[in-house]
Amino acid sequence: MITALASGALVGLSLGLIGGGGSVLAVPLLVYVVGVPSPHIAIGTSALAVAVNAAAGLAGHARAGTVKWPCALVFAASGLVGAAVGSTVGKAVNGDGLLALFGVIMIVVGISMLRRPASHDDPDVHLDRTSARRLLPRLIITAFGVGLLSGFFGIGGGFLIVPGLIAATAMPILNAVGSSLVAVTTFGLTTASNYALSGLVDWALALQFIAGGIAGGLIGTWAAGRMGKGKRTLTRVFSAVVICVGVYVVARGATAFI
Repeated sequence: MITALASGALVGLSLGLIGGGGSVLAVPLLVYVVGVPSPHIAIGTSALAVAVNAAAGLAGHARAGTVKWPCALVFAASGLVGAAVGSTVGKAVNGDGLLALFGVIMIVVGISMLRRPASHDDPDVHLDRTSARRLLPRLIITAFGVGLLSGFFGIGGGFLIVPGLIAATAMPILNAVGSSLVAVTTFGLTTASNYALSGLVDWALALQFIAGGIAGGLIGTWAAGRMGKGKRTLTRVFSAVVICVGVYVVARGATAFI
C-alpha cells in the first residue's frame, strides 16, 4: 500500500507540474515498483487513476486561470475517437513491446520540446470566429493523432498533448499544461473504460494511486505556477522528465527481449 500511495503521489505531482507524465510514470511504477505482473492490467489501472488525478489537477489550474477552455475542449473531443480506436488495438499488442516503443516516442518528444524557441509562444491565442478557420483544422488533426497514440499506449497522453497543443496553437507551455488536463482526463477515462470491459483494471490499487495522486497534484500545480514565470524553466523540466523516463522505459522494455 505504501508503494502504491507514494507512486500515486509522484504521478499526481507530474500531472500538476507538467500536465503529463501521469501514465508515463504510472505504468512503469506499477510494473516495476508496485509489482503488477501484467503490463495490460498496469495500463488499464493507471489510465483510471491518471484520469481522476488529472481532473483534480485541472481544478487547480482552472482556479489559476491557465486553462484555455475552447482550445482544450475541441482538442479533447477530437481526440476521443482516436483514444477509443488506439486502446482497442493496443490490447492486442505484446505488452513489453508497447513499453519499449512507448519510451522511444517519449525521447523524441522531449528533445523536440527543448529545440523549440520560446519566442514562438502566443500568450493571447484563443479560439473564436476569427481564428477558427486557422486553428480548428490544426487542433482536430493533431488531437486525433494524439488520441490514437494515447489510447494505443494506454496513457493519459499529457506528454503528447502538451506539445500537441503548443504545435497547433503556439500557446505558452503553462497554458498548454493546464489545458492538456481536459484531454488527459477524457482520454484516460476512455482508455480505462475499454480496459475495464476486458477485466484489466485493479480497482483497489487504482484507489490507492488516486489518493496519493491528489496530494501530489496540489504540490505540482503550485510549482507549475512558480516555474511558469520563467520562459524556459517549465519547458526544460517537462523535457527532462520525458527524456529520462523514456530512456528508463526503453532500457527495461528491451530487457524483455534479451
